[in-house]
Amino acid sequence: MTTPAVHTRPWGSAPDGQPITQFTLTLPGGVQAQLTDLGATLTSLHVPDRSGTPGEVVLGFDHPEPYLSRDTSPFLGSTVGRFANRVAQARYALDGEEVHLTPSDGPHALHGGPRGFDLRLWHGHAEVAGEGAQVTFTRTSPHGEEGHPGTLHVQVTYHLTADPHPTLSIEYRATTDAPTHVNLTNHTYWNLSPEAHEGIHAHLLTLHADAFTPTHAGIPTGTVQDVTGTPLDFRTPRPLGDVLAAQPGGFDHNLLLRGQPGTLRPAATLHHPASGRTLDIHTTEPALQLYTANFLNGQHTGHAGRVHAPQAAVCLETQHVPDSPNQPQFPTTRLDPGQTFTSRTVHTFRVT
Repeated sequence: MTTPAVHTRPWGSAPDGQPITQFTLTLPGGVQAQLTDLGATLTSLHVPDRSGTPGEVVLGFDHPEPYLSRDTSPFLGSTVGRFANRVAQARYALDGEEVHLTPSDGPHALHGGPRGFDLRLWHGHAEVAGEGAQVTFTRTSPHGEEGHPGTLHVQVTYHLTADPHPTLSIEYRATTDAPTHVNLTNHTYWNLSPEAHEGIHAHLLTLHADAFTPTHAGIPTGTVQDVTGTPLDFRTPRPLGDVLAAQPGGFDHNLLLRGQPGTLRPAATLHHPASGRTLDIHTTEPALQLYTANFLNGQHTGHAGRVHAPQAAVCLETQHVPDSPNQPQFPTTRLDPGQTFTSRTVHTFRVT
């Protein structure tokens, strides 16, 4: 193949009978992404290793049924919203009124509630675009969905290119007809190893973050702490195996990225020495949630026989700070009528 191509096919049905669609984007060199309109989800991504052999770098499934439940697919590759991460006590004040969200993590709201964006059907449109290919997903989140105020019109575009390096860009846009809070992210689980049995312990991680937000029961305390002397100091490359040996529970922590939010800048680098694959992430978002798949239970097997076990992958979720609606010292997540929420995260793969 010498030119980009897109392919669309039926991919099963949702519980209410609505059809699910799979989209495949294929580029020269074996670069390929597969996505579905269920959750605007990235289900598969193939990029070459040092020898030029393409291989899978995300956790996912080859059939749609697991994506219908968070028990089998806990946000694997999905678009998370309307508010990613946690909102304390599932409520916040907005213009003098208290907004009550649907709890989904004990008393707190997590990743949009029990039926967030990851479990909703979107409208998808795939096309060849320039030297690459892309899928644009859109949906309207009605006023009151999981308690959120305002009708929100959302667009997520996955754009795949291969020259000079395989690159997957994710761009978000949203508008509202009433004041609301918005925090969107992608929840892909990354593993750059070609070996099905290998977790993330041999990966080296770098984070462009000098500080993090300490939490109590998963909710930021409101303070900011320097990463110096903590397990979250990834300012130079560190083997995840060494760090996780001293942090056996893994990571589920929010870090504040350097630079000006709204500008595209470095966020993270993930490197797998044996395969030579390196993933560079740039984003316009102010923060990143580092999550080492602590709650995967090992009971499910995905692409190429990889068992979805704890620390089988790492999530690098670019987003705003958790609980921002209740903590005005953090960058605002408020969206008003007449404004447009925009966000961009770029994933670039290279080999060394």
